[in-house]
Amino acid sequence: MKTLLDTNILARLAQKSHPQHPVVEEAVKALQLQQQTLCIVPQNLYEFWVVGTRPIVALNGLGLSREQAVTEIERAKSLFTLIADTATIYPAWEQLVSQYDVKGRVAHDARLVAAMRVHEIEQILTFNEGDFTRYSEITVITPERAIQLR
Repeated sequence: MKTLLDTNILARLAQKSHPQHPVVEEAVKALQLQQQTLCIVPQNLYEFWVVGTRPIVALNGLGLSREQAVTEIERAKSLFTLIADTATIYPAWEQLVSQYDVKGRVAHDARLVAAMRVHEIEQILTFNEGDFTRYSEITVITPERAIQLR
């Protein structure tokens, strides 16, 4: 089974001092022990860059330098399966935002779900469970839940 990692999971993996870092590390290990293929898509890397290079205090970012952000992205690409964008993701996204009446910022989440649908990724690991519960075609798991399932 394939599991997409939400961008907040990548951010917490990169932020070793964050209180959620150990939970994310344990969840990733638990899923790997279950023979899950842990995936990322290009959107995760774009979003990570935005969050990673934003200032910590003023804009709720990670405060990474360009070099640190590049290193973290390369690390993610080496640890997880990067699934390429395809031309079929946009029509899938368009269908989802219409079907689920998606508006505003959460349209980014719909694009992740579209990529999941196109690439037959069954579940997403995220701290933001509520952002994805509307999508009946996927399973949403939190890091805490992933640890319990092992």
